[in-house]
Amino acid sequence: MDEGKSRTLKLNRSTIGRTRVLMIVCGIVAFIVLLAQLYKVMIIDHDRYQSEAVEQQVRETTITAARGTIFDTNMKMLAVSASVDTVYISPVEMRSYNEDPEFIALNLSNILGVDYNKIMSKWENTNSWYEVVARKIDRDLSEKVLEFKNTYNLASLHIIEDTKRYYPYSTLAAHTLGFVGAENTGLEGIETYYDKYLSGVNGRIVRATTSEGLDLLYSGYENYYDAKDGHSIVLTIDTTAQFYLEKYLEQAIVDYDVKNGAMGIIMDVNTGAVIGMSTMPDYDLNDYLNLSDKTKAELDALNLSQEEYNKAYANALEASWRNRVISDTYEPGSTFKIITLASAVEEGVAHENDIINCTGNIMVKGRGADDPVNCWKREGHGPQTLVEAAQHSCNVAFVSIALKLGADKFYDYIQSFGLMDKTGIDLYGESSSIWWAKSDYTDPYDYSSLAASAFGQTFNITPLQLITAVSAVANGGRLMQPYIVSKILNEDGSVAQTREPTLIRQVISEETSARVNAILETVVSAKGGTGKNAYVAGYRIAGKTGTSEKIGQVSDDYVVSFIGYAPADDPKIAVIVLLDSPSPDSGFAVSGGAMAAPVVANIMSDVLPHLGVEPIYSDDDANTINIKLPNLSGYTRDDAVDTLRALGFDVTVIGNGDIITDQVPGANVQIASGQKLTVYAGESKTETTTQMPNVFGMSYAQAKATLNAAGLYVRVAGATLRNNAPTIAVSRQSVAAGASVLVGMVVEITLVDNDSSVLEGALD
Repeated sequence: MDEGKSRTLKLNRSTIGRTRVLMIVCGIVAFIVLLAQLYKVMIIDHDRYQSEAVEQQVRETTITAARGTIFDTNMKMLAVSASVDTVYISPVEMRSYNEDPEFIALNLSNILGVDYNKIMSKWENTNSWYEVVARKIDRDLSEKVLEFKNTYNLASLHIIEDTKRYYPYSTLAAHTLGFVGAENTGLEGIETYYDKYLSGVNGRIVRATTSEGLDLLYSGYENYYDAKDGHSIVLTIDTTAQFYLEKYLEQAIVDYDVKNGAMGIIMDVNTGAVIGMSTMPDYDLNDYLNLSDKTKAELDALNLSQEEYNKAYANALEASWRNRVISDTYEPGSTFKIITLASAVEEGVAHENDIINCTGNIMVKGRGADDPVNCWKREGHGPQTLVEAAQHSCNVAFVSIALKLGADKFYDYIQSFGLMDKTGIDLYGESSSIWWAKSDYTDPYDYSSLAASAFGQTFNITPLQLITAVSAVANGGRLMQPYIVSKILNEDGSVAQTREPTLIRQVISEETSARVNAILETVVSAKGGTGKNAYVAGYRIAGKTGTSEKIGQVSDDYVVSFIGYAPADDPKIAVIVLLDSPSPDSGFAVSGGAMAAPVVANIMSDVLPHLGVEPIYSDDDANTINIKLPNLSGYTRDDAVDTLRALGFDVTVIGNGDIITDQVPGANVQIASGQKLTVYAGESKTETTTQMPNVFGMSYAQAKATLNAAGLYVRVAGATLRNNAPTIAVSRQSVAAGASVLVGMVVEITLVDNDSSVLEGALD
């Protein structure tokens, strides 16, 4: 081998060796890099990649939390969640298991009453796991769906437990309670204000699946997260008191042909707790998306296009849900005189025996010589004491009082009574009041605003603001924050939170409160008091009427109102009632005294005894007391006669037996005294029918005689007869004239004193 070849061979071998070494080194480096990457993937990022893998192949099912129960103050259920079911389909599973969507849709449509095409459209979302067919269906329907599913072994059809909100009393306290939407979320009232407590926390079930969406039989990957039910809450609302409030508001709408509804609040004056709150007409909480037949008819009469109709329907729904006692403002009219009176008495510028002369009008700075402030009684009330001025609801007198008080003080008391601020009640939707600026009151050259405001004109407040302020006048001068929830309960029923009454401030002294209470009691009890139709036998009621013309509305369109509290010497509750646009064709004066005061009287007569306030009857109450009849069965003839005569009744005995076997009217029925009753001795009573007479507008004596002649008996509600005023007449009867009724039936008649000479009107 020559030297050149040998050298070349050596070089090749050296290159190959170096190449091999380099390749080995690169391999080692690559291996190390690969190992590092594998370590990162398998060790460092293991949890992340595992989670991502699971997320790509899991199926999640929601477990709906049960919404908390809403109770009244006596633990009666007002809103409760019941177990129902939701039906859904899974397009992913339908595709994976090759199930027939048309077959499923047709059968579900027949079972659930859901449109076939609507169900079919849900299959189009082919990547969806969850397409709802029907929400919150009752168990009888879900059982039929389950039977269908099991019969055909359908993997893509599912039924999950859900909850549905039920309101046992349907319409009771509708505007206060509110309702929930399809997702179990509060949308109105208490349901929305306390939604975070009531709603709870939904649970879920998480399962591993194949890439096709099928359950992994042996994976063992399943997590169960239990739902946490919502808290329950206890309201200050008393169901019985709420029932009476709504009953008499609804009745007033009919009696006085009230065009724009009625409103009312019952409040514990000492705590601010709302015992009853109502806006009428109401709506069905279990069917809140459906308008009343009357409203539907009104919309149909408009001949709107479909788009216009849908918009009008939605607007009408929103209006029907509006809680007007907190959301609507109005001119309070003469009910506001309570605030003017209390402020002036507290400042020492008004005393019970002060003489104030009313000539029918009064001149004030800022108004021309031809534009005085008029009293509602244009001829004037003449000389009168402060107490009489309150009874007469004299505008001139209250302007005089306000001028003596002064604009600065007047404005300060308005603020102190909370009338320029929202009350802070635990409900959404509370409106602010509307007032003139302080400079409009304090202008030394213009007292127009001060004068008008003194008797409740030219500003707007809510009914809730007024009853809160008046409660402070009644309770010793303490302004309390109104509230409607007293307790929040845990799942086990234990108390999680308790709401205590909140004192905002002391506005007037206890002495002033007592003096004003005594004055306002005479507004109801005195013969010439504008509030005499609020009188209830056995109870001392203080209060004030109001009649105000609506700003910006057509002439002769009024809001009439009455606010009262009782017992006047130791107030427990306050009641405010407003009637929006009553008809002058009802036969009674359009005034708070003639229309709203009797409604408050009816509410008081039922609510006060329910709350444990016992009546104390005066001698003057004798003619209006309704007496509960004893059970006379088993009495001897003589004992029965003596017992009834001692109660003020005359008696007719039918039969020759010695022992009473029956009576008309029956035992425990309440009727007015002075009527002739029938007892049966050894005989059974006979049942015959008669036609109900029309006693509307009659005096009490005429109505009683007419009804008694028809074999019917009388129970009295409304105005007292202690004055035997000729203007007292029947404003309603519990059974419509012309109806066929059983002889012996008890008919309740409501009496109203319609004396227009003492019933205040609005400022023209």
